[in-house]
Amino acid sequence: MLNDLMKTQDTSTSLLPNKMLFTQRIFWGEHGLMRGVHPLTPINREKELKLRRGMLVTHQVLGFVTLGGMVAQGVVGAKLYNASGRSAGNLRNIHEGLGAAVNLTYSTTAFMSLFTPPPLINRDRKISSIRIHKWLAVVHMSGMIATNVLAGMIQDSPNRNQLRSLHRAAAYTTFASFGAAVIAIKF
Repeated sequence: MLNDLMKTQDTSTSLLPNKMLFTQRIFWGEHGLMRGVHPLTPINREKELKLRRGMLVTHQVLGFVTLGGMVAQGVVGAKLYNASGRSAGNLRNIHEGLGAAVNLTYSTTAFMSLFTPPPLINRDRKISSIRIHKWLAVVHMSGMIATNVLAGMIQDSPNRNQLRSLHRAAAYTTFASFGAAVIAIKF
């Protein structure tokens, strides 16, 4: 398909878009790391676009899995705020285990988006569901970082209650922006 398109157009048609994410340029750009084993040809570009589609479908599926994990972690976290004694220890272990799982699925989801081969052409500059999704990604990625940093600080801090409140606010912001990003992509 792409090969046929390239045959019918002039030879100056580029196989890559003008603008790419820096991660895409590093790996998939004209002189990217993948070009040593995967030269930039119409046939290889067609294969890359199929790989891109698979990676973005995986990105979507893992996004839903991550959102479900965030809900579970939020429910356990809310119970943890009111728990004491032995039950608090059990809930903390469950909350931390869910946190590890959410971090793993979140990171894998981000990887699938950031390192996918670039599209064939750039999208226009209008506001779209994809653009909103990307803006929200900046918010929820910042929130994930803040949530994890604050979680690591809580245990040994004399200001535990203040850090817990900040941790909860960061987690809710992350969940809300992540959920909105999932919804935005569906419209």
